[in-house]
Amino acid sequence: MTRSDILVTATELADLITSGQPVSVLDVRWELAEPDGREAHSRGHVPGAVYVSLDEELSDHSVPGRGRHPLPSGAALQESARRWGLREGVPVVVYDDWNRAGSARAWWVLTAAGIADVRILDGGLSAWTASGGDLETGSVTKEPGDATVRFLDLYHGALPTLTADEVTGFGGVLLDARAPERFRGETEPVDPVAGHIPGARNAPSAAALAPDGTFLPEIDLTRFFEERGAGGGEVGVYCGSGVTAAVTIAALRAAGVEAKLFPGSWSQWSSDPSREIATGP
Repeated sequence: MTRSDILVTATELADLITSGQPVSVLDVRWELAEPDGREAHSRGHVPGAVYVSLDEELSDHSVPGRGRHPLPSGAALQESARRWGLREGVPVVVYDDWNRAGSARAWWVLTAAGIADVRILDGGLSAWTASGGDLETGSVTKEPGDATVRFLDLYHGALPTLTADEVTGFGGVLLDARAPERFRGETEPVDPVAGHIPGARNAPSAAALAPDGTFLPEIDLTRFFEERGAGGGEVGVYCGSGVTAAVTIAALRAAGVEAKLFPGSWSQWSSDPSREIATGP
């Protein structure tokens, strides 16, 4: 899988839209401090983009014991995807406006469900506006689509995952995509316990991005991951709750490395008192 299979530039998206070729655009604005992006979407979005709620549509909070953002069921996701207007054979572009977290989560969830040709807008909404792209205001409603989810259980879908027990005995390289201070256990703003999974190596998702929010060039991504022992072989990734880990997985794939997601991540691991916890670098 190449970079162009994962990412699309603002110019490429603009060309798709202006050419009249069918494309579905999803606005997945989400961040820890402001998880509901509806108002931001209404104030201005890529023309035709449908708002997607990461908390309500890309997660299933009725699932106990699997962290703060459990994966949605395939059935619920298919219902949402059709409501967003996704259609068979039509490419999907997902974007956000914060560190590629929302768009990477959408890319991972939709791809894991078996929906083809989903790409992340490289650089997010700021790349769109910087390239001269217009913004549309208000909300967007689409005619129902016919997209079909091929995996009803995303924990065993088209993309590989790890359970907490598999993480315990994982023989590959385990990457922690959180900020360094959270990895070291110096601070923990969300979960009740600070620290990291023993043996994990810190690979902050934000470090895979350039200052303008685009993913680093392939040569730089390769160097970044090789420095952490993740240049190939088995690689697993986790974060706080399985959201920003998807950014690191997308970056790894853009560099030609496949990685497994631990969906429950630190929020699941740290909630189990039987699991060991490490602190420090």
